[in-house]
Amino acid sequence: MFLPFFETLRKSGVPVSLREYLGFLEGMRAGLVTYDAEGFYHLARLTMVKDERHIDRFDRAFAACFRGLDAIPAEAVLEALDLPTDWLAKMAERVLTAEERAEIMALGGFEALMAALRQRLAEQTGRHEGGSKWIGTAGTSPFGAWGDNPEGVRIGQTEARRGRAVKVWDRRDFRDYDDRVELGTRTIKVALRRLRRWAREGAADELDLDGTVRATAEHGWLDLRTRPERRNAVRVLLFLDVGGSMDAHVRVVEELFSAARAEFKQLEQVYFHNCLYEGVWRDSRRRWEARIPTAELLRTYGRGYKCIFVGDASMSPYEITHVGGASEHWNPEPGRVWLERACQQWPDRLWINPIPEAYWAATPSIGLVRDAIGGAMVPLSLEGLTRGMRLLAR
Repeated sequence: MFLPFFETLRKSGVPVSLREYLGFLEGMRAGLVTYDAEGFYHLARLTMVKDERHIDRFDRAFAACFRGLDAIPAEAVLEALDLPTDWLAKMAERVLTAEERAEIMALGGFEALMAALRQRLAEQTGRHEGGSKWIGTAGTSPFGAWGDNPEGVRIGQTEARRGRAVKVWDRRDFRDYDDRVELGTRTIKVALRRLRRWAREGAADELDLDGTVRATAEHGWLDLRTRPERRNAVRVLLFLDVGGSMDAHVRVVEELFSAARAEFKQLEQVYFHNCLYEGVWRDSRRRWEARIPTAELLRTYGRGYKCIFVGDASMSPYEITHVGGASEHWNPEPGRVWLERACQQWPDRLWINPIPEAYWAATPSIGLVRDAIGGAMVPLSLEGLTRGMRLLAR
């Protein structure tokens, strides 16, 4: 910060040494003067002028470097120091007007973006902030964080801002849904009860009152009869979208998860993010270390399972249609391929979307997912769940 001042002193004929300059910096670091322009002048002169013959030269150099410093009131300095750092960081972000956004054309699709990213990675050697080309921050480049571009690759950003990234290349931490949430309403459970198929399975540990009466009358003595408990024999495989845009729907999805746990005794649940790919997981804290191959699910759970996806289906369309379009990793096959495989394995399938049905048309990816699963998508509402359970029960 003070290196230009040191160089100006040397050019002005003040024979200040490096040791004296470092002594001046130590005094500043120790807080000998704070927000005091006159005290700052005297500290600098005391540490860097050895002979009174050089005071005039020092004064001219000081005036050239710090002209106008005494005009800044101490109150203004204190107010500036009170500014929060996150607010200052926000000021650096680029927020484009509609006209500016129209001037910035997209690179031409997913393949063009990936090709340009590979080229930038090969050419770029350092950090870049602002600008419109390199991988950096707070600019209009399609690569990086905290900038603005009609489409791009998000790298190094902690949260979503406008939801326009074609690919999110960051590793994020997700939290599992809680199936012990106290339900605020019983409507979800009532809707799920439409999907029932009663069967008596397991050990004969329930009293069969009618059978006992009948056997006692026939034999002339008390003949207790038991039978297996009647249970809902429907088997459900539940795929839950977690993280990203689903953070806004955590509460209602946890209510649905709790209701499903109570209604379906044979329930298996796994997590995915945005779209189904080659791997899913049961514990979001270990989703990279304990990943379950989707192909293994297809082999393990037969066609008798009811397959239910829960997610907002809101993502970049490339995540569904293109190789490599997935968030956080490079998927060798498009998401649509895995959705189609799931539909072939589980003919009784359903996608429950927490976004109201009236807004589905505004998000292209919702239409793509809906087409991939054969149109079996319903909103997460009482009417939608009732309609969905009827579809699965056919």
